[in-house]
Amino acid sequence: MTTTREPGMARDALGPLKDREQVAERLLESSAKHSFDPDKELDWDAPVEDGKWFWPPELVSLYDTPLWKKMSDEQRQELARHEAASLASLGIWFEIILMQLLVRHIYDKSVTSAHVRYALTEIADECRHSMMFARMIKKGGAPSYPVSRLNHNLARILKTVSTTPGSFACTLLGEEILDWMQRLTFPDERVQTLVRGVTRIHVVEEARHVRYAREELRRQMVTASRWERELTRLSCGEAARVFSIAFVNPQVYADVGLDRREAVAQVKASGHRREVMQTGAKRLTDFLDDIGVLQGAGRRLWRSSGLLA
Repeated sequence: MTTTREPGMARDALGPLKDREQVAERLLESSAKHSFDPDKELDWDAPVEDGKWFWPPELVSLYDTPLWKKMSDEQRQELARHEAASLASLGIWFEIILMQLLVRHIYDKSVTSAHVRYALTEIADECRHSMMFARMIKKGGAPSYPVSRLNHNLARILKTVSTTPGSFACTLLGEEILDWMQRLTFPDERVQTLVRGVTRIHVVEEARHVRYAREELRRQMVTASRWERELTRLSCGEAARVFSIAFVNPQVYADVGLDRREAVAQVKASGHRREVMQTGAKRLTDFLDDIGVLQGAGRRLWRSSGLLA
């Protein structure tokens, strides 16, 4: 990656950086036009639809494995229901982390700036999303699936030591892969109407969050000190490794009557699953590569996560 600095203009490998306040103003305008109240927007009283999936089968972790081929249709749909609950649980965990990182980011910035006002708007979005995901889990009847105690506490460390660019890199990691999956989910008529509605709301509102994080990460990678950039590469790579492990809680396999160890082993060996995860991450990894995040030990961590081809 090369960067140039000209009077009044900052650039990176993708071109000139946009004015922070102008970006925020546009995102605030979009938020005013396209924000949703899930409690009113979705029909939470409608019954669960017989024969419909809670998650597209192709996105279920065991899809096309030998174990999947032995499962009945009912067991496959049951696994999809539990994996949807697991992903929603992961989403809530991640969004709580994101809200804390955003509050840290704006703590010493002008409270009257559009940049801070948009960050507060995004935090409000994430509060609604977390409540929406929790309500979807409860409606589906599967349990919630918290991440492991180890990953829960690793996130405490991340929130403490993360640099500002590291915070936005990790934000994109949590948002963009799930966003790719949800873009496949909400138009899929095989999927429960409620799940499609939840994913539609999330996709529309997360598009703004991704834009905000991308623009700020570009700015930070140009202006941050060398040690901050290096720490960002390492913390982002470690976050990718943890995220890939935590993506589906292995308890879902036991809860639908499968051998947990065998299921985990088949997911790890699945070429289809590897392709799904790498395809879901490609737009992000291309972007991170362009702006200089995927370098050195950080890049090796991304490769070990299985998210980078």
